[in-house]
Amino acid sequence: MPLQMKLSAITLDCPDPLALAAFYQQATGLEPHPKSDADFAGLNREDGLLIGFQRVDDYRAPTWPDQAVPQQLHLCFDVADLDEAEARLLELGAGKSDHQPHEDRWRVLTDPAGHPFCIVRG
Repeated sequence: MPLQMKLSAITLDCPDPLALAAFYQQATGLEPHPKSDADFAGLNREDGLLIGFQRVDDYRAPTWPDQAVPQQLHLCFDVADLDEAEARLLELGAGKSDHQPHEDRWRVLTDPAGHPFCIVRG
């Protein structure tokens, strides 16, 4: 019988936790964790999931798709309109990868710390 585990947190390494938390807070509307600081910042979802951002000295951003520095993980977000979501995220500081394997169904973007993430037509 498998364990009954509930995902409670996802944590991303980065050089500036507060800045990366601010980017994702603006992108998702999630509430900042009240104890966020320069070493660890978090965003709370209503169901209890925490997205955390922890400071890592000498952080090296992923280099997707070439994998010289592996992406390690990526997040996916459902959106109603790919073009609209992409434009807004780029305004917030996201980057867009030149490599777009299925641009009509999803877009590969990077957050300000270089983590790839996808927006998916939902």
